[in-house]
Amino acid sequence: MIRSTAILIALLSIGGVTRAYAQEATPGPGTLEVTIIPAGGTFFTSGNGASSFGNYTLGGALTYNINRIVGVEGEASGSLGIAQDLQFGGLSTHHKTPNTLAYSGNLVLSLPTQSSFVPYATGGIGGLTMFNDATLGVNSNQTFLTGNAGAGVKWYAPNGQWGLRGDYRFMVTQSQSNAPAFFGQDRRYGHRVYVGVIINAVR
Repeated sequence: MIRSTAILIALLSIGGVTRAYAQEATPGPGTLEVTIIPAGGTFFTSGNGASSFGNYTLGGALTYNINRIVGVEGEASGSLGIAQDLQFGGLSTHHKTPNTLAYSGNLVLSLPTQSSFVPYATGGIGGLTMFNDATLGVNSNQTFLTGNAGAGVKWYAPNGQWGLRGDYRFMVTQSQSNAPAFFGQDRRYGHRVYVGVIINAVR
């Protein structure tokens, strides 16, 4: 009787350990996620005589997942200017666009799937700082209020420690009366896309 009881306890213990290991190894969002953005692009549409333009984008984000559905995220991204044909204020030129820094706080709503792929929707508010470029009439750093909304998908590796992320945002930049002719005198719309690497800092 004692021997049978000992065998039963051992089997239950092994089963419990196996279940715990399986739960720990299940891929999915962590409580705290870090996203590294090595490659992306931000593209602003034309407006009121000012041409459209695009910049190379890189940056990062920190996400706190309150539960499997709701999370809050802070992100910052820098856009590096690229030489291209530009039109503004009745002028045409081939010049590198100004560098920018974007930052925002977002709400993230994820679909609670049982798969390694997790689609999500997101939106928030923040700011965009365009750094000075006298050639384009941007004589001082200009900061604009921005809003964004978008969606994406996250994929998690089987070990649950890291993953990949594809993200799209529609951006709205508010106008300012003292903005240069190149950008900001009218409301501007933009699109940002990126591919990022996720690190589950806290599981």
